[in-house]
Amino acid sequence: MGRLFGTDGLRGVANAAPLTPELALRLGRVAAAYLASRRPEGRPAETRPAILVGRDTRLSGPLLEQALVAGIVSTGVDAWVAGVLPTPAIAALTRALGAIGGVVLSASHNPFEDNGIKLFSAEGGKLPDAWEDEIEARLDAADTDPRPTGAAVGRLHPVAGAEARYLAALRATVPAELDLRGLRVVLDCAHGATFRVAPRLLRALGAAVTTLGARPTGTNINAGVGALHPERLQARVAGLGGAIGLAFDGDGDRLMTVDEGGEVRDGDHLLALFAAALHARGALRGGVVVSTVMANLGLERALAAQGLGMVRTAVGDRYVLEEMLRRGANLGGEQSGHIIFLDHATTGDGLLSALQLLRIVRESGRPLAELAGTVTKYPQVLVNVPVRAKPALNTLPAVTEVVGRWEQTLEGRARILLRYSGTEPLARIMVEGDDQMTIQTVAQEIAGVVRGQLGAGS
Repeated sequence: MGRLFGTDGLRGVANAAPLTPELALRLGRVAAAYLASRRPEGRPAETRPAILVGRDTRLSGPLLEQALVAGIVSTGVDAWVAGVLPTPAIAALTRALGAIGGVVLSASHNPFEDNGIKLFSAEGGKLPDAWEDEIEARLDAADTDPRPTGAAVGRLHPVAGAEARYLAALRATVPAELDLRGLRVVLDCAHGATFRVAPRLLRALGAAVTTLGARPTGTNINAGVGALHPERLQARVAGLGGAIGLAFDGDGDRLMTVDEGGEVRDGDHLLALFAAALHARGALRGGVVVSTVMANLGLERALAAQGLGMVRTAVGDRYVLEEMLRRGANLGGEQSGHIIFLDHATTGDGLLSALQLLRIVRESGRPLAELAGTVTKYPQVLVNVPVRAKPALNTLPAVTEVVGRWEQTLEGRARILLRYSGTEPLARIMVEGDDQMTIQTVAQEIAGVVRGQLGAGS
């Protein structure tokens, strides 16, 4: 069957190989049986094992959900179905409700034709690579998983009050007296999983909320809206004057912001201001922030100016989380807007990040533009090259030659990073430095060599 799982679960065009209902049913069986075998100790043996299932607003969601649920219950494991909720809500509720695992049907920021399957452990974290490898091996093997009959077949249970429980958990992460009256907030929900919960939470706290992207049709998720398309949000913030713009992606696990002046502030800016706020409260464990190789040098220098450190990992919030756990850190994230507050959640949560940001704005009395201004971004150029295969880039002599030549020429004045996308057939070339024209030249030349070696049409 080949490698199915990328850095963020399984993803592809819904109802086309490999992401078919047949695959969803088979994966439901395999995942349920495997997670049941790893059921955490301390859970009452008489309690029926269950997997929590949620999805975003895509048209294909119910199609894959029903197939997946059929696979789960066919093994004797119950399926708790929560409906449309953000990915981080399913992660949090998996742990809170005592499920043996969780599943989210979403393709995050991808267009509506795509979908995906993300798996969570009983602790609410994404599965370790070794677990995913074992599940893939079982998918390739003969089906020997349990197939009970009669009363031993699993049950389907809709989860009552899942949305309210998630919102209550978010509300508990900030002081009870937090009052957002007087704050004007524009929310772009990407026509995705946050379309109900985000406006509901912030209005309950008193904010004056204007919404964009909050009318999902099943086919408009991420279509010109959301975290990857902030243009409409910028225009609306500018039109209102004095507002803060908050943009989520389709499944709600990331946050991008627009300040009062209409400037986009990404995960690098957010990590810097969150670190400053936690440090001031004496709550930043280890004096360190964990981010990825994509984090801008400006973030690293802004943290250093506060006496704080930064650790870089491979791209992917799962790797950020692993390093946070290893170091005992409680703040980490990505430039793309995945922010992990480990004191409150085990995964990136756009709405949690938004709430923490608004708390800082309210308590400090300072506008977002000022708070985020501690990070001075260095120019970055990112070029995506469609590829037909993904051999290790450092094994291609032409690629290593051009990279080495430029590194010698630049003498440390730029940072060059080559990697593959974990979810798409793309090679990503990132160059960062202090001169825009130079790094554009470097990125384009390297991309041309990669294209010549691996390009989809070559």
